Amino acid sequence: MTTSNDLVVEATAAASTTGSGPHDDGRVLEPRARRRLKHPGRWRRDLSALVLLLPALLLFGVFSWWPILRSLLLSVQYNNLVDAPTWVGLDNFANVFSDPILLTAVRNTLEFGALSVLFGFPIPLFLAIMMFELRRLGGIFRVLVYIPVIIPPVVSVLLWKFFYDPDNGLFNAALGAIGLGPFPWLQSTATALPSLVLLILWAGVGSTVLLFLAALSGVSPELYEAAETDGASIWQRIWHVTLPQLRGIMLILLLLQMIGTLQIFTEPYVMTDGGPENSTVTVLLLIYRAAFINGDFGYATALSVLLAAALAILSAIYLRLTRAWSTS
Repeated sequence: MTTSNDLVVEATAAASTTGSGPHDDGRVLEPRARRRLKHPGRWRRDLSALVLLLPALLLFGVFSWWPILRSLLLSVQYNNLVDAPTWVGLDNFANVFSDPILLTAVRNTLEFGALSVLFGFPIPLFLAIMMFELRRLGGIFRVLVYIPVIIPPVVSVLLWKFFYDPDNGLFNAALGAIGLGPFPWLQSTATALPSLVLLILWAGVGSTVLLFLAALSGVSPELYEAAETDGASIWQRIWHVTLPQLRGIMLILLLLQMIGTLQIFTEPYVMTDGGPENSTVTVLLLIYRAAFINGDFGYATALSVLLAAALAILSAIYLRLTRAWSTS
């Protein structure tokens, strides 16, 4: 007599021999395989997307990653782009650290970055908030503040070089009308670097202001209406509504501004060529001199690799320190 337990055992044995899945060989499909069978056209669409993306990936690799790898190879060679390159190992890096002008260039670069961030970050933020609050005249101020960005960098540098002329410059002429000056703006070691910082602020403030204005346009109007209903003043609205809503874009722009100012080159090269007495020489200016004046591209590339590594470490530390504040 067959019991119910015997029937259960027989059914289990039959299932193990005949298979319990969609296949007759008893294989158990993985979840991914089940999804592939359930959506047979999905992996084909993914493959098609990858094929369409492949040319862009190849171009990005050729024009972005290959130069980086080529620079790493060049940094351990002596190469003047004329004779055959010579393997020198880490000698280029040793020569960089033994360069007597390196510390001066690093100090000037850090001073450039500190002054540019100290004045170049809050001023665009203040201008953007002011233009956002001025509903009627905001468009006119946006045009005026963006005009320096339209001017080509070399043209603006040469224009300011005329402004700083000690004899016939605009600044000394204006200050002379009230009995001040003349001042040796670019000829003095005390004023040359701050004069370049002023030029950098004038040239870069427009782009930063527009980015802040774009972020301000995304702030919910209900927040301002609620603050006004509670009787908040304009400064209270800025402190409790505007600035918290701009926190993400502020962190990103501050990082980009630090990276950009630490790579300053055009202004000191065109206006002072690093002078007077190396008071405005920067790291990128040292790289230019090594490559295109001394013809030592290996040394220049080694210094470039060190600069890139320093900027990467600075960015990682910055992102680490601001992670909690940006997500709170």
